[in-house]
Amino acid sequence: MKAIRVHAPGGIEALRLEDVSEPSPKAGEALVRIEAAGVNFIDVYHRTGLYKANLPATLGQEGAGVVEAVGPGVTEVRTGERVAWAGSGVFGSYAEKVVVPADRLVHLPEGVSTRQGAAAMLQGMTAHYLACSTYPLKPGDVALVHAAAGGVGLLLCQIGKMRGARVLGTTSTPEKAALAREAGAAQTIDYTKEDFAAAARQDTGGRGVEVVYDSVGKTTWEKSLDSLARRGMLVLFGQSSGPVPPLDPQILSQKGSLYLTRPTLGHYTATREDLTARAGEVLDWVRAGRLRLRIAHEFPLRDAAEAHRALEGRVTSGKILLVP
Repeated sequence: MKAIRVHAPGGIEALRLEDVSEPSPKAGEALVRIEAAGVNFIDVYHRTGLYKANLPATLGQEGAGVVEAVGPGVTEVRTGERVAWAGSGVFGSYAEKVVVPADRLVHLPEGVSTRQGAAAMLQGMTAHYLACSTYPLKPGDVALVHAAAGGVGLLLCQIGKMRGARVLGTTSTPEKAALAREAGAAQTIDYTKEDFAAAARQDTGGRGVEVVYDSVGKTTWEKSLDSLARRGMLVLFGQSSGPVPPLDPQILSQKGSLYLTRPTLGHYTATREDLTARAGEVLDWVRAGRLRLRIAHEFPLRDAAEAHRALEGRVTSGKILLVP
């Protein structure tokens, strides 16, 4: 079968389409024929070596497809069922087939396609835990969402509005600003032309926002702190511009007894109960049309390098998929 492999950390040239042996499911595992795989920044981090991976490796932690076989003891899924997966415990989705621990698979409900499943799992569950668990948004809250026209950003705008919060979104172009507003952002801020911290304080009458959801990191985190109200929370859940430097905790006190957290999806879906509950609500919202997915591009598996180029270049808004 075909798979995208990385033998050494590097640029997009490190992504190689290779023939590999078809895997066989062991006890507790299922073999899935992949119909779509999600492309995410964590894949870029694994490719470049920012996050360590056991090399050589097949990239990809998200996808959806059909179960072809199950190993001994599997009760969670059956052959022929449509399933999706994302996050910790799964690696190797940039391929035609993958073996997945059966307890990390979730069933796709009728009315949700495998492409929608692959687009919804990682970014959808990320937006869900951020807005519903890390800082549970409530009516009257004001949230600042960076990269509001990105995959997670568009979903955060929708969920924030759904929960009654006012969402301010940072974007870089008028086209992206329009997408963020369509998704539920009450106001957009062009961070290439405006001081987003000043804009956030102006919007809140000088108070600052209750929470900043920051996936950018190095270039935004200081002004993200400056955007917060007293006892506000900076949720740093990504680092697309690079990691933040070491932080003196005293800064949090000086800026208003602020909270800082660096969450990750794996800790919010650690048990099967957590996984199925969170994924189930996201997929139900998709099925019901309450959560709209924007699939920006679909690339053939062989064009994984072009998919990474598009993601890193921020030339797309929404989700990028690889299709075997």
